[in-house]
Amino acid sequence: MGGSVRTEERTLPGFRHDVGAAVFPLGAASPFFRSLALEKHGLEWVHPDAPLAHPLANESAVLLHRSIADTAANLGEDGYAWRRLFEPLVTNWEQLLQEVLQPVIHLPHRPLLLMRFGAIALLPATVAARTLFRGHRARALFAGLAAHSALPLNAPITSAVALLLGAAAHAVGWPIARGGAQALSDALIGVFTEHGGHTRVDAPIHALGELREYDAAVLDLLPSQLLRMHDAWLQGYQRRLSRFQHGCAVFKVDWALREPIPWTDAGADRQLTVHVGGTSEEVAAYESKLCGDAPFVLLSQPSLFDSSRAPAGMHTAWAYCHVPYANDEDRTEEIERQIERFAPGFGDCIAARATSPASQAR
Repeated sequence: MGGSVRTEERTLPGFRHDVGAAVFPLGAASPFFRSLALEKHGLEWVHPDAPLAHPLANESAVLLHRSIADTAANLGEDGYAWRRLFEPLVTNWEQLLQEVLQPVIHLPHRPLLLMRFGAIALLPATVAARTLFRGHRARALFAGLAAHSALPLNAPITSAVALLLGAAAHAVGWPIARGGAQALSDALIGVFTEHGGHTRVDAPIHALGELREYDAAVLDLLPSQLLRMHDAWLQGYQRRLSRFQHGCAVFKVDWALREPIPWTDAGADRQLTVHVGGTSEEVAAYESKLCGDAPFVLLSQPSLFDSSRAPAGMHTAWAYCHVPYANDEDRTEEIERQIERFAPGFGDCIAARATSPASQAR
């Protein structure tokens, strides 16, 4: 859901895989993107039957539907709690979005709404899940959403990610771009060009002096990459860059598949995104240490909804798990074993795979 926005044939010819960002709840919600008429430049959002499935062992998967009522219906005793939590956020979605897309420190335009959001958002996800819900199904769903924070779930503010992504699922969905994430980049470039802009790619910049002809520059770089331009920064800023502490990274696998993933529960068969990790306790345990044989796996199966992603009768999927920054371990076996836990026979579906270790981000 973040990073570079492009699509490549990473495994076999005809199999189109998103590199980096792939599912776009906040892209579809973005007031700025909506103002650009990106559909005139070829962008088409594709929505799954439901945004998310979270399989559980020996029972039906938990489904996050666009409808709050349908979601609540498969949460048992926690259905009412889910509705009470998300209905105000979804009802006031546009106003909430205006607040949360502001800088963290700002004068709120709707303080009561922001206070309602913040009362839960500031909590660690583990605390919020135990406080809000009594059953394991709602807790698992909430934990999977919170794990997108890429933080230990006992860390403050991890609940904010669960609230925002959950509300987005109900309000606008979790869509993909037809043809691949590259379609979003192409549409944005189309708007930029239409307004007189010009783009250049494959043009490395080694010093800020090379950008003197431009009025402004935005540097989307790691601190270590900024340090290579040492002549551009004061020594104090260089020291701050050198002390920067990175968060976790991801190990990602892209698959070319002979057939769809054979999920044990049919609820995961028609969902674009699948959180593979079991109970909330299992998700939290992995995210706290980022190692072990049972990672929390975030998976997407876009070809179920966009046939342009693979040759006829074939499919694509991708998945990743969080790992320590710059980690060079191959986690393919652990990821595929975790998927097999909820989709026996998955390995037999694989025609080819391509891996992206965390060390590539350095």
